Amino acid sequence: MWWLFVSVGLAAAGLVVLAVFAARVFTAVRELAAQVAASTDALTAAGDRLQRAAAPVAERAGEISRR
Repeated sequence: MWWLFVSVGLAAAGLVVLAVFAARVFTAVRELAAQVAASTDALTAAGDRLQRAAAPVAERAGEISRR
């Protein structure tokens, strides 16, 4: 009968270990999602700045090609 208690105890301990790892993975995924969101915002801002900076250059290039 003691083997039944041991096996149930080991199964419970295994589930606790799996729960701890699941919590760690969940935390890491949340941090990764936050970093991806921040990177997306930074890339969007950089793209907007590049587009604003390229507009005058494109206008000048059009003037040069007409001459």
